[in-house]
Amino acid sequence: MLREVETVAPTESTVLIFGETGTGKELIARTIHNLSSRRDHALVRAECACMPAGLLESELFGHEKGAFTGAVAQSIGRFELADKGTIFLDEVGDIPVEVQSKLLRVIQERELERLGSSRAVHVDFRLVAATNRELGQMVQQGRFRNDLYYRLNVFPIEIPPLHTRAEDIPLLVWHFVRMYAQRMNKRIESIRGEDMRTLAEYHWPGNVRELQNVIERSVILSSGAILHSPTLPDVNRQKHDASKIRTLAEVERAHITQTLRETDWVIGGAKGAAAQLGLKRTTLLYKMRRLGIPRH
Repeated sequence: MLREVETVAPTESTVLIFGETGTGKELIARTIHNLSSRRDHALVRAECACMPAGLLESELFGHEKGAFTGAVAQSIGRFELADKGTIFLDEVGDIPVEVQSKLLRVIQERELERLGSSRAVHVDFRLVAATNRELGQMVQQGRFRNDLYYRLNVFPIEIPPLHTRAEDIPLLVWHFVRMYAQRMNKRIESIRGEDMRTLAEYHWPGNVRELQNVIERSVILSSGAILHSPTLPDVNRQKHDASKIRTLAEVERAHITQTLRETDWVIGGAKGAAAQLGLKRTTLLYKMRRLGIPRH
């Protein structure tokens, strides 16, 4: 994943970051910006979740004085603030359908009109977007524009959840220990092996953000040179629950794999797996790549 970041960062290409909540999508977006030729200009973040269409449109594109009730002065939108720099659209899957068409036009034309104005403003930006939603499924359900999806999905990067990369956990633990110990003026020199194994075996449903909170709490409670034992849900119960309850991605992977076996790994055609699953051939191929299902 980091090699993909290093490859795409120097280009001007649009990047779409996939990942569960707490995996660090904004950190990856910031890394892409810092490794690009636009690093000396602003990285502007726009939070697209849980905002009404009118407010989000004003937030992204700006408005003129008097454009709506309460618009007492001109406001510059996030895209204009990102001129010559990078704009990061976080949770892009939550953008209302009525705003998606205007966003598509701005991405295509590199021009926008503030609310209440008919004058086009040219903007020069690099776009990085992030989502924890399945945009391909949303396109099929009519909740996300097909053309906007393909404009965003130029270079997709998927951040793996923390429980699939347990070898990273000790590195992250020590990073957060040092960071919070320095902030709190403490000196923590070691972690018990048993505690580190507990951290490595935990499922981390909240990913890196949950790990960070756990370490911060442990540093607060630490009074000596050894990190206070982290408090976590029972690991055995966690493993037992995880064995009974599979993630949506695991269920989807199993269902697609079973269908491919039943169709003798034929993907296209009237009797192929895509038709049996009610998907386009290209959509099935994308899902296979995303879920790590090799082609036979």
